Amino acid sequence: MTSRLRLSEPVPEDLAEMFALYSDPLVWGPDPLSRHETPEQTARTISNWRAGWARDGHGMWVAREPDGTFAGIGGTFVRYGVAWNLGFRLLPRCWGRGYAQEISAAAREAAAALRPELPMTAYLLEGNDRSRRTVERAGLKRMWRGPDAGNPDPAAIRLLYADRPLDADVIRALTDF
Repeated sequence: MTSRLRLSEPVPEDLAEMFALYSDPLVWGPDPLSRHETPEQTARTISNWRAGWARDGHGMWVAREPDGTFAGIGGTFVRYGVAWNLGFRLLPRCWGRGYAQEISAAAREAAAALRPELPMTAYLLEGNDRSRRTVERAGLKRMWRGPDAGNPDPAAIRLLYADRPLDADVIRALTDF
């Protein structure tokens, strides 16, 4: 919970709202490879997130306004066993309201309470200025810049941010896949 959002573990009943978010080309413009084409993709995401909650005690949330209106998603998950990874996506009508900052602060606090030894990271494509500003305001600093492994666009550049210096093995685990 934040001052303006209800945050909850996703459930299968969130599928329609989450698919609307994940299939919106405006939302996924900066990262079109992450856009969902079918509700089945979103259902797998919900299942994966629920498994993360069971495994790690924390994960990605569904964010709702106090009246229950769906606003987006956000939170953290353990990435490759070496770091908490911060993520968020909001419906366009919710952009510019500070919701991503609220989600980021709540996620960092929850993750640090569970496994403070893991760094907090954020992984985004260069040019996604909205997300870059959010992670920088959350106190993360750029630790790595390089090709986006697995992206069919050879010009795509991935940025890795973290709340502390990362050793080479952690950077490699987060960027070489």
